Amino acid sequence: MRLAEGHAFQDEVTELEAKSATAARLFDIRRIIGALFVVYGLIVGAAGIFATDADLEKAQDININLWTGLGMLALGLFFLIWVRLRPTVPPTPPLPEEALDAARGEDSAGRG
Repeated sequence: MRLAEGHAFQDEVTELEAKSATAARLFDIRRIIGALFVVYGLIVGAAGIFATDADLEKAQDININLWTGLGMLALGLFFLIWVRLRPTVPPTPPLPEEALDAARGEDSAGRG
């Protein structure tokens, strides 16, 4: 009976760890910052593409919206690539003593 309780507890811990990992990936600040910079970079870059001669004259013939939009887009893509290459791994919580004792009992029973 105690063995079944250990398995149920272990299944619950595994399920919670999976949910925690999903939440950690979903709310990773790099993903949020990257998405915002990509969206704003596209908006500002589009404003630079469709700039009028009067807009360029105000900025001494430098298309500042286009360059700023491209920079923001590059930074946003950098953050999103970083999230892809180095995903967040949430730390595993320590198991209570009761679960460790049950796991030790299973290990010794399986070896002998």
